[in-house]
Amino acid sequence: MFWTAGVARAARKIAAAAALGGGGLTALGATAYGLLIAESLVARKVIGRPHGLEGPPSDGVYGEFPGDPIRMVMLGDSTSVGLGMTDSAKTPGVLLAGGLAAIAERPVRLSVLGRSGAPSAQLASQVDKALELEPEIAVVFVGANDITTQTAPATAVRHLVKAVRRLRAAGAEVVVGTCPDLGTVRPLAQPLRWVTRRWSRQLAAAQTVGVVEAGGRTVAFADILGPEFATNPAEMFGPDRFHPSDRGYAQAAYAVLPSVCAALGLWPEPRPARGEGLQPIYLAAATAAEESGTEVTATQVAGRATGPHGRWVTLFRRRLGELLNDA
Repeated sequence: MFWTAGVARAARKIAAAAALGGGGLTALGATAYGLLIAESLVARKVIGRPHGLEGPPSDGVYGEFPGDPIRMVMLGDSTSVGLGMTDSAKTPGVLLAGGLAAIAERPVRLSVLGRSGAPSAQLASQVDKALELEPEIAVVFVGANDITTQTAPATAVRHLVKAVRRLRAAGAEVVVGTCPDLGTVRPLAQPLRWVTRRWSRQLAAAQTVGVVEAGGRTVAFADILGPEFATNPAEMFGPDRFHPSDRGYAQAAYAVLPSVCAALGLWPEPRPARGEGLQPIYLAAATAAEESGTEVTATQVAGRATGPHGRWVTLFRRRLGELLNDA
């Protein structure tokens, strides 16, 4: 509870600074700068190189169904393009497109516009290209490079919010996979691992606040790179020990797929289970940052979008198995 409260306070400060145009909390404290940079350089030497500089070509139409294709774009960083994969069928975009086509019983036209190494500041150019395609759904995986480049969290969130607002204004639904917990990357030593974990989750919570306010919905990736990655790093991480393996990408894609289907009206909103449901946005954002696959989306209480502690949101832990069984 103490950790969640701290993340909620940080998210509030970051989101407020992003809205006001300030830098907000800095990503790196001056007193720890020298030690953490030295440790990160050591980690960089240990981390290998993935296959190539981009993921395999994945653009195309997926699903052998009649009807006009659903137009979907993937935006963001190396995880959005499946960096490290050599088979496009194992990239998150293709996995999502195939799953969406099966649920919708319509083909899906996938356009992957993300770029390896892209921080949130580079979303603007990706959105420029996306808008030319008139997407119905945009999926964004971003945040890790904002941590590794020590970008001020409020700056990162501000760029993400602008991207979401532009996409929503054009009529696209938006689902954002928030910053993963980079503290699980094995080459990182303490205290860099602990500090990176804290920054990752604070940024993820602030991303949730900004995205929901801008009309999108988020899915937490915090623990997507959490317990299973920490327990089975050889299976869940790829050859460079930084990017996910095919199993890791599949886990991320299938965490997002139910929310993509719900955003397009292809699946009803689930009835919240215990510990889920209506919450103030900052508490929900902090809670989601701790639990993988948790979706946060805007809602209303008694016809009101906001309450005494900010916007009302609904927190779900969507279960893909239930969606597929009932589809």
